[in-house]
Amino acid sequence: MGVLVAIILIVVIALATLIFLLSRYRKCPSDKILVIYGKIGTDHEGQARSAKCLHGGAAFIVPVLQAYQYLDLTPISISVDLTKALSKQNIRIDVPSIFTVGISTEPGVMQNAAERLLGLQMSEIQDLAKDIIFGQLRLVIATMDIEEINTDRDKFLIAVSGNVEIELQKIGLRLINVNVTDINDDSGYIEALGKEAAAKAINDAKRSVAEKNREGEIGEANALKDQRISVAAANASAIAGENDSRVAVAQSEAIRREKEAEALKVAMAAEAVHAAKAKQEAYIAQQEAENTRAELEKATQHADIIVAANIAKQRAEIAAEAEAEVIRRKARGEADAIFAKKEAEANGAKAILEKQAEGLLKLVEAAGNSPDAAVKLMIADKLEDLIQIQVEAIKNIKIDKVTVWDSNGGESGKTSTANFLSGMMKSVPPMQELFHQVGMELPEFLGQEMEAEKRKEMTETTLQAPSLPYAEEIAQVPAAENKTE
Repeated sequence: MGVLVAIILIVVIALATLIFLLSRYRKCPSDKILVIYGKIGTDHEGQARSAKCLHGGAAFIVPVLQAYQYLDLTPISISVDLTKALSKQNIRIDVPSIFTVGISTEPGVMQNAAERLLGLQMSEIQDLAKDIIFGQLRLVIATMDIEEINTDRDKFLIAVSGNVEIELQKIGLRLINVNVTDINDDSGYIEALGKEAAAKAINDAKRSVAEKNREGEIGEANALKDQRISVAAANASAIAGENDSRVAVAQSEAIRREKEAEALKVAMAAEAVHAAKAKQEAYIAQQEAENTRAELEKATQHADIIVAANIAKQRAEIAAEAEAEVIRRKARGEADAIFAKKEAEANGAKAILEKQAEGLLKLVEAAGNSPDAAVKLMIADKLEDLIQIQVEAIKNIKIDKVTVWDSNGGESGKTSTANFLSGMMKSVPPMQELFHQVGMELPEFLGQEMEAEKRKEMTETTLQAPSLPYAEEIAQVPAAENKTE
């Protein structure tokens, strides 16, 4: 009995040990990650490992030294309602999206999940991932234009996936899917882009419809042209067939009549003559038909070519006449303009002359209706200017500065100096002569004209050489050195 009890006890202990050992051998389901922690060992670098992760398979959990937990691989759907995100163009947009994430099964990333997510509830993991996604989504939007985000969704999703994936891997997660539901902005920029694209699509459609209508009309016109050509060709072929048939009929009839005539020429000479006449008439009729057909063909050619040419000629003539009429009207307009300009100039000159005539008429009336007196008044008005002109001729000559080298050679007993001064004084007409030149007389209170001889003597006396003693001194100087100032 003692031996039996001992055997039974050993068996029980062995079974209990086996059951305990079997309970420590854990299999990992496909939708979970088995995380073993505790005394795990060291990695390849000789550092102590914090956990051992298994996806699939099984492992023995050493009692007391090791423990285990599971990480659920069920995908987590995270709704990210991002609002007022600032784009590259400084326009704030709303980008509501749904991200699907899950714990990664990659060896390195699983280790991050075991270290950072083990023991967390699903809601806590979801909140942690949402914070990371918000930050990376804002970062991507800030580097892209609204047009790229709105039109090139693939590029936007690739950029978002790349940034978010890197950050999620740091906590052991992986990005499974990104779904951007809609993109809006408060300024209406995206809506305006949509309207622009719609307008462009509508215009393209209208242009396409117009092009198709044009092609249809061109095709219809070509079909009508082909139809007319085919009908004309068929008519021509029909006429040619009819003519050939007529010729064949005429030839057959002629042969028949000829044989009948030969058979009956003896008995029916009169009928033969009549048949010959009938044949001749048939030939004439056929010839007339051919002539008629030729005339018809000629008329058709005339209608198709000559008439068309005449129409074109008339159009050219009308266009030339119109162009000539335009040129004539233009030339007439230019001539009218020139005539108006010349007429205006003539009217201006006429007005000036009329005013001058009125002034002269009033001047004559002021002079007592005496034309001579009026002329004298006009000349008297200009007398000061005339005298000024004559005086200007010698006014700048300074007599006291004139130096004369006189050789005492002169005519009529006068020196050259006396002749020079006499000629210079005579160059200024006296007042009385000036008045005579303009047909006027000096007033009596200014004196009367001297006699010619008396005026001559006074002039010679005035222009005589210096006093006799001084003249004698000059006469003693040699002729080459005689200088008088």
